[in-house]
Amino acid sequence: MTELLTAVCRDDECDGDVAAPPVPWWSVTKTCLAACALVLVARGRLILDDPLPDRAYTLRHLLQHTSGLGSYTARPEYHAAIERHEAPWTDSDLCGRLRFDAFLFAPGEGWSYSNTGYFLVRRLIELTVNAPIDAALQELVFAPLGIARSKIAAEPADLDRCAWGNANRYHPGWVFHGLVIGPPVDAARFLHRLMRGGLLAPAMHAAMRDRRALDVPLDKRPWRGPGYGLGLMMPSGSASGPALGHTGQGPDSTAAVFYFPEVVPPCTAAAFAPTEDVAVVEGAVVDLAGGRMDIAPGCRL
Repeated sequence: MTELLTAVCRDDECDGDVAAPPVPWWSVTKTCLAACALVLVARGRLILDDPLPDRAYTLRHLLQHTSGLGSYTARPEYHAAIERHEAPWTDSDLCGRLRFDAFLFAPGEGWSYSNTGYFLVRRLIELTVNAPIDAALQELVFAPLGIARSKIAAEPADLDRCAWGNANRYHPGWVFHGLVIGPPVDAARFLHRLMRGGLLAPAMHAAMRDRRALDVPLDKRPWRGPGYGLGLMMPSGSASGPALGHTGQGPDSTAAVFYFPEVVPPCTAAAFAPTEDVAVVEGAVVDLAGGRMDIAPGCRL
C-alpha cells in the first residue's frame, strides 16, 4: 500500500488539505525554473534562442534537454558522495567535474534528460537577477501566482518537516538546480494557474508548450506518447487525454503534477507518495483528473 497526498484544481477551485505538510517536488522544480526563465525572456533580460556566451547551446536547448550535455546524476562519484552523507559540492566543484565532459550530441540534434542543463538554468537566473534562486522564484513566479507556502529547501532540516521526514538525512543541496518543497495544493495551484495563462506572456506560454515528440521507453507508466516542451513533460494517450506537467523522483518519494486540457473542465492533478514507483504516482494523477479516483489526502492506494 502506498500513501498518497493529493490535490486537484478545476476552474478556480482547488481541492486539497490546506493544512497538509510540505512534500518534495523534486523535478517539478524544473517547471518552476522554466517559468522563471521565460518571465525573464519576456522582460528582455534573457534570450531564448541565441547561443549563451562562449557556448554552443541556447537557453531553449537547456530548457528542452536538447543541449547535448550529460547529467551529473549519472556520475558514480555523485551517488557515492550522497551515500557517505558528504556535504554537497559547491557550484565551482560541480563545474570543475563537468568541465571536460564530452557532449552527447550537437545542440539541437538529439534529446537527453539533463539535470546539468537545469543546474545551468538556475545559475543563469541567479546571475541575471543577482539573487538566490529561492528569492527569484518567490518574486517572479510564486508571488504572481499566489503561491505563499512553498520554497527552495536549503538544509536537511527543511526535509525533516516534510510529510515523510528525512530519515536518511538527505541534503537538498545535492539537487543542484534547487528543490522546491511545499504542500500538494500549492503544487497543483502553481501548475494550474501557469497553464491557464496566469503568468507568462502569450508568446512565452506558446514557447513553453511547443512539444518535441520523444522516442523513450515508458515502461508501465500511464502514457502512450512521450514528449517534452520547455520545462514540461507533455505525454499523450492517457485515459484522461494529453497532459502537461512534470514528474519528479528523489530518495524514497515521487512527485507528479499534470494539467489535463481536454478534461471538462480542464484540471490539474497532483500526487505525492513515499515510493519510487513512478507508474503508481503518475497513474494516480491520471485517475484523479478523470474522476476515476476520489480520494482524500492521506488515502492509501
